[in-house]
Amino acid sequence: MEYLENKFFLLAVTFGVFFLSRIVQKKTGWVILNPILLTIAVLILFLKFAGISYETYNEGGQLIEFWLKPAVVALGVPLYLQLEMIKKQLLPIIISQLAGCLVGLVTVVVIAKLLGATPDIICSLAPKSVTTPIAMEVSKATGGIPSLTAAVVVVVGLFGAVFGFKVLRVGHVGSPIAQGLSMGTATHAVGTSTAMEISGKYGAYASLGLTLNGIMTAVFTPTILKLLGVI
Repeated sequence: MEYLENKFFLLAVTFGVFFLSRIVQKKTGWVILNPILLTIAVLILFLKFAGISYETYNEGGQLIEFWLKPAVVALGVPLYLQLEMIKKQLLPIIISQLAGCLVGLVTVVVIAKLLGATPDIICSLAPKSVTTPIAMEVSKATGGIPSLTAAVVVVVGLFGAVFGFKVLRVGHVGSPIAQGLSMGTATHAVGTSTAMEISGKYGAYASLGLTLNGIMTAVFTPTILKLLGVI
């Protein structure tokens, strides 16, 4: 059954599973049935059952990965539409983003150190909240393991997509601006896509959070790791 290992067939399976997963979530309304989470789970089972290696699957998966960076750039469209509103709130946005970035970096590094993680693992975990291309580059530059970073980024994004808005409601964060910024800052592109499904305004501020946190994380991660004695 050589067709099972054909990269275009595997690509079609990936899109098909994701499409069906979106339908399942819409029909059930269950947040836990996140399309990305369902797709990952189903594809793992399919590859195991069919005896297809990850390397074989990734030949087709690279065609999807190619569009990751353009997709992140495309998130700037809703951001542009809210540009005038953002300009009026630029200072509080920058301050809140800086706080969110530093808290996210320091907490994960300190917790990982307390749990006995090695320096390369800590460096891999540090950029957990930014989109995959940035996170992998930061990890590589600081001595981390980019593949581990990519896996952690996916887990963080999925957790945020499933539970992010629930956590914000528990914390009585009701502002669409604050919610959007929080989702983008903490859960990168996956959380931003979830915010985008609510409205363009949520998506715009989530895009802004994603962008600013990506820049700040790239700038401050090496310094934080040095100050905390990791590198």
